[in-house]
Amino acid sequence: MRVSIWSDIRCPFCYIGKRKFEAALANFAYKDKIAIEWKSFELDPNMVTEPIRNYTEHFMERKGVDKERALDMFDSVTGIANEVGLNFNFENTIPANSLKAHRLLHLAKELDKVNKAKEALLSAYLEQGKNIDDIDFLLGLAENVGLDVDRVKVMYESDDYTYEVRQDEMEARNLGINGVPFFVLDNKYGISGAQPVEVFAEAIETAWQKHSKELTIMSPEKGNSCDIDGNCD
Repeated sequence: MRVSIWSDIRCPFCYIGKRKFEAALANFAYKDKIAIEWKSFELDPNMVTEPIRNYTEHFMERKGVDKERALDMFDSVTGIANEVGLNFNFENTIPANSLKAHRLLHLAKELDKVNKAKEALLSAYLEQGKNIDDIDFLLGLAENVGLDVDRVKVMYESDDYTYEVRQDEMEARNLGINGVPFFVLDNKYGISGAQPVEVFAEAIETAWQKHSKELTIMSPEKGNSCDIDGNCD
């Protein structure tokens, strides 16, 4: 069964949601039969990277709130993150466009390294204060997760995987997804936001039961069929 997850590296609740979903999946009896597919979603495709801009000031401007309100919001999200073992550091966060990071994830997907790359990028942005729009940094991260650095360089010398990012975002629009994280289980069941572990666990179980039932219906007892050798019964 496939679970598609739309998220952005810049989204704190995407990292929190990832942790909560993973916790639910870890206790699922058939977890080895669940395939995770990461989908791109840019919260602000037009965002201009500002490496030396104070993130609190950036946030205040974007959200239209004063400093006290901004810091209260940071404290609240940081507390929620701490509950799932994450250590957000908004003070050192660098306002950065996430397109290059999403392109890297699509390359990593082809090379079966996307889960490691996704985790590394989220941590880099939200915990380590790294610039996820800086190619030199992304090359180092790519090497650390086991990607071919030369291949990543070639990608960044072109527009490779930009189309794939846009396709993910178009699919999100077609599904009516306007916020992340957003989880789609078995192409049928949608979950919005970083829900409690129990909610994810129940959704996984429900989707799996219906998925398994459909497979049973579609795979009746042998008979009225022919095999590849031409034997029919």
